[in-house]
Amino acid sequence: MKVNIRKPWLLVLTIGLGTLLNPLNSSMISVALTRLQNEFALTFADASWLISIFYLASAAGQPVMGKLSDMFGPKKLFIAGLTIVAGASILAPFSPNYPFLLGCRALQAIGSSTLFPSGMSMVRTHITEGQGKALAVLSIFASTSAAFGPSIGGFLVASWDWQSIFLVNFPFIIVSFLLAIFILPNTGQGKFEAKRIDFSGIALFIIAIVGLILFLLSLDQDIRWWALLLFLATAIGFYFLERKMEEPFIDVKGLTKNRYVSFIYLQFMSINLIHYCFFFGFPTYLQQVRGYSEQHTGVIMLALAGFGVIVAPLAGRLIDKYGSKLPMVIGACLLLAGTGLLLTYHDGSPLIWLIVIMAILGMSNGFNNISTQTALYEHVKPEDTGSASGLFQTSRYLGSILSSSLLGLTFNRHLDTEHLHLVALICFVFCIFVVVLALKLPGRMREKTH
Repeated sequence: MKVNIRKPWLLVLTIGLGTLLNPLNSSMISVALTRLQNEFALTFADASWLISIFYLASAAGQPVMGKLSDMFGPKKLFIAGLTIVAGASILAPFSPNYPFLLGCRALQAIGSSTLFPSGMSMVRTHITEGQGKALAVLSIFASTSAAFGPSIGGFLVASWDWQSIFLVNFPFIIVSFLLAIFILPNTGQGKFEAKRIDFSGIALFIIAIVGLILFLLSLDQDIRWWALLLFLATAIGFYFLERKMEEPFIDVKGLTKNRYVSFIYLQFMSINLIHYCFFFGFPTYLQQVRGYSEQHTGVIMLALAGFGVIVAPLAGRLIDKYGSKLPMVIGACLLLAGTGLLLTYHDGSPLIWLIVIMAILGMSNGFNNISTQTALYEHVKPEDTGSASGLFQTSRYLGSILSSSLLGLTFNRHLDTEHLHLVALICFVFCIFVVVLALKLPGRMREKTH
């Protein structure tokens, strides 16, 4: 059922204020990790679960919430999501122990994962004129909040301690909640269809990823071989189960249909692995090795965030003119260059040199994000856009989860410039892989439509 929307910009604002909560909360934690390590007496490997659990819950939650949105109506799910985030944000500052805080982070991720699919559903259904512009505005809400999360988090932690990164959600939640009640169209039948949700697939996916993380984090000590066996067994079981499902959690059949689309997923996962190694690694390094305060760290991180936002319009114009391949190759080469230059940064290097390196890495992110997404839509059929977008988000989350495991492994016992170089070396190998995949991708597939 379609409802006439008198003021589409209010609908976009309402949804935008909600959808920014997931990227904002995923990124603000980066500057708070050091403070939380001290608060709960954690190793870096322990603290890295604050990153992993958020992305794992997001990866598992978002597809489910999309289907629940179809069943109960996007407005109900949107308001429910805001309520869950509010509950998690109230409880987290009073966490009596670390497992409780991890639970709050997972709850926060699930609630905020509800907002994006339900918001997208309303935009696609109720905004017909200027839909592209509306989606672009929502993308700006998400990308800007993710980019500036470390700066916001740094200011908050320096001023009011770590609890403030949870409490800062409330202005966005309250305004979005009040607007949602009056602005969002009320549609949906409210009928729950359990068979449409692949509970078995989700459970196997979570167990497999947790097994992989536990194995990776143990590589510098007593290796947990049982965790590797758990990962392999559940991953194989997951693959065969998903092939049989009518509505699978992850469409593994779709992965084999188009090798170029599979390359894009692999490339995007690798890009996010590299990007988030720096995104979460730099704040910890700046605070624990170079001795910068949370506030100064947040300001320095603007180089990584700001340049990504600045070059995104340029990447968009190149895509319009030449297709996605050229900006994708540029982004991959910038990522390779920035990662390589990080190996030239030493204890005696001036801060400005690190900022230059971060700016190059930031620019690569501006090119990579928009070009990989556009490449995906250039290479999939229109009717497969929904499932392709879901797999695209899953590849983002997997890259993010792997980055936190890599940081947990390399930064756990010793955190110094030498170990930052170790992270850079590992990322450099993945950068070469990203460049190769970018070069292998064919040019624009739908030239006749342009």
